[in-house]
Amino acid sequence: MSHRLALPEIGRIVEALQGRDRGLVFVVVGRDGDRFLWLADGHRRPLEKPKRKNTLHVRMTSGFAQQFAALWEQSGKVSNALLRHAIHQYMLAQGEAQEASEEGGR
Repeated sequence: MSHRLALPEIGRIVEALQGRDRGLVFVVVGRDGDRFLWLADGHRRPLEKPKRKNTLHVRMTSGFAQQFAALWEQSGKVSNALLRHAIHQYMLAQGEAQEASEEGGR
């Protein structure tokens, strides 16, 4: 029995679930076959040295680096700063959502 998962698209923000980078957030910058992803965050893992990770070891989030994906598709030239910015915006949005849910429970 084969369990095939849909690979996240380029630009999807994911969280690592396994390994030394567990809990860290990355952007999908490439795919390798039908099971592996290339991940970068612009800091620990720059675009020049992305991390190869099994899809079973990441959690897809609702976040998407729209500007990164558009530039990557157009020219293939994107800066690490843009990756860092996309992840930072996602983290801010997550923090605001967390605060809103905590205030609603009071």
